[in-house]
Parts: sequence; C-alpha cells; structure tokens
Amino acid sequence: MKTFKKILLLLIYAFFLSLFALFLWKPYLLNVLKYRTPSAETYKIFPQEISHKSDAVYHFIRSAKPRNDLDTLHVQDGNNQSIPLKTYLKNGQVNAFIVIRNDSILYEKYDKGYSDSTLSTIFSGAKSMISIMIGQALADGSIKSLNDKVTKYIPELKSNAAFEQITLKNLLDMKSGLEFQDALGGIVKAFFSDEAKYYYTDDMGAQLMKVKLVNKPGTVWVYKSIDPILLGWVLKKATGKSVAQYFETNIWKRIGTEYNATWGLDQANGLTNTASRFQVTAIDFAKIGRLYLKRGRYNGKQIVPESWVNQSVNIGNEKPASAKGWQKSAHHYLWWIPQEGDKGDYAAEGMLGQRLYIDPKTNTIIVQFADHGAGNYPYRKISRYLSGLPFSYPKE
Repeated sequence: MKTFKKILLLLIYAFFLSLFALFLWKPYLLNVLKYRTPSAETYKIFPQEISHKSDAVYHFIRSAKPRNDLDTLHVQDGNNQSIPLKTYLKNGQVNAFIVIRNDSILYEKYDKGYSDSTLSTIFSGAKSMISIMIGQALADGSIKSLNDKVTKYIPELKSNAAFEQITLKNLLDMKSGLEFQDALGGIVKAFFSDEAKYYYTDDMGAQLMKVKLVNKPGTVWVYKSIDPILLGWVLKKATGKSVAQYFETNIWKRIGTEYNATWGLDQANGLTNTASRFQVTAIDFAKIGRLYLKRGRYNGKQIVPESWVNQSVNIGNEKPASAKGWQKSAHHYLWWIPQEGDKGDYAAEGMLGQRLYIDPKTNTIIVQFADHGAGNYPYRKISRYLSGLPFSYPKE
C-alpha cells in the first residue's frame, strides 16, 4: 500500500512538473487554458491601439416605421430548418442586428445590453479591413506591387527560408503555403492549435519566425490567421505607421464614423492582430459597408480606389478556392463572395456569427454581432425580400 502511494505521489508530481514545463515552454497556453474559445469581450486582455472617429459624423436615416414584418420572415438556419427571423436571432444569441437599405435603417434588434454603439470584436472580419488597407497602400505607393516578396518589406523574415518565395498576393489569397493547424478536431487539438497560439501569444513575430513551409506558395488555399497577420506587419513596415494609425488616417476619420475603433496588439507597441482583433460598433461597421456600396467613395471623395473595390469583391475568371455553404462562397482578397445563384453580394465574416453583408443589387447593408450565430446565410433572402425581388433557397 505504501509503495502504491509513493508511485501515485510520484505520478502526481511528474504531472504537475510536466505542466509547469509546458507552460514555461509555451506561456501563451496559460491564456488558452484560462479563456479557451474567445468571446466578444476577450480582446480586452490585450493591449489596444485606437483608430479615432471622424470629426464630422454621418448619420443613417432611421425609418419612421421600422419593418417589423421581418420578424416573421422565414429564413433557414444552420440545420436547414425554416424559422421566423425573430427566432433565428434568438437561437443565434444575436446581440445586434441592423438592416439598412438606401441609407435608411429599416430594422434593428439588440440584446444583452447591446446598442448600435456597443464596441465589439468582429474576429475574422478584421481580415477584410486589412484587405482594404493593402489596396490603399498600393494606391499611395507605400506598397509597390502585390507581386513583391514579403521579405522586401519584412527583411527579418529572410532568416527563415520558408518566406523566400512568398508574395503579398499569396498572403492576400491565403495561399502562402505556410504551416497552420486549425482548432477543429477536439479539445486537445484546439488547445495546441495554431489558431489558439496566434490569438493568445504575446509575441506573434517570434512565432512567425519559426513557421514552416508545407506547400509551394500560390498553389494551395488554406484558411488561416497568419497570412493576414503578415499583411499587417507588411503595412506597418511599408508605411511607417501602425495599423491603427494608418486605418484612422486613411479610412476611419474619412467615412463619418461616430465612435472610436480599436485594434488588439500582441504586446505594447507590438504587432497588430489583423486576423481577429478589430473592435467596432455596429453602426460604424455599417459605414464600411456603405463605403464599399459606393465603390470606395464618401462625400464625393474616393477613399478606396474603385478598381481595388471591384478587384476585391469579384473573383472574375479565377477558379474559386473555396465553396462555403449553399451559396458556395469563395474566399477572395479576404472577403467572402457567394458564387451560387444571382451573384453580386459579399460579406466580411467572423467567428461566432459576426457579419457585415453588402448587396449592391438591392443597396442593402446588414450588420450582425452574435455570441455564436444560428448558421446558414439568411442575408440574401432578407435583402431580396425588402426589394420585392424573388428568392428561393437551392433545392437539396
């Protein structure tokens, strides 16, 4: 019995010693253990940098008669069940839902203390924001060409042979070829995933310096965080400004925003997580949608080159690298662009149901903030319904 107790104590001792060594080796795992899947509030544990609001605010028109008929409009959820929109919002724990058409707010719903001015993280919606900034940096000459090697702007990466042939276009297409383990496949895999590592580490640069190349750049599309993070690093090097400063000067102060936005850093004065830590209010997120509806113009001024908007939200003759959902959304220049049916709409999408939907055909913008979302893609049905246009989900 005494021998058994000694063995048990030794095993317990070895277990805790191993845990100590693990967290000493990879300290970011403490945050992974503590916070697990990040929520809309997790960004607050990281240093933030502000993009300050506009000096002159643009206000959408609030309709005198909200479209409450949308409550009973049937949409499909993630289980392909047809349910009223009001139920869809409840099931998805949607915190903010705003529908805007022709610059008028027709429908808005809020929950859990949210309003149109509540700052919330949009997770991967941040990827679409860095896409916008890359287009502007090309236009102002800070970045010369998408065919430039990433090492031209981040010479530190030359010490890692994995980066030798990677271009900015490869990063924008998520075809860098760099190794990346997603968080799918169970608790243990999620715990040790690259998804968790790059979200919770306090030194993204050090992690990127060690990454391996597993595919020839430009050949294989894999959805991952490191490509847009690298684009954020490129932007900082190319412009001499932080991502937040560049975003403020070139976008945020120029489109009538009412509230400050923030960007999460890995450490004070460090790299910006341009893959998943951009915080914005719902009403101002809609103004990004309006900017793109207007093909990059605001108040008669070209904020984002029209050619870049067109290039970003149309895949042209390219073969889609992905086909998500019934709408077969292709991931292109860090936007999601449906390829099924009557095309033309597109979206910035983030984990847990964060959405910015834009439909030029009906001049509609939809913003959704959620705790997990109810799945599927109800936005096209909503936009077409409001416009009196026919719509039907594809038959299975």
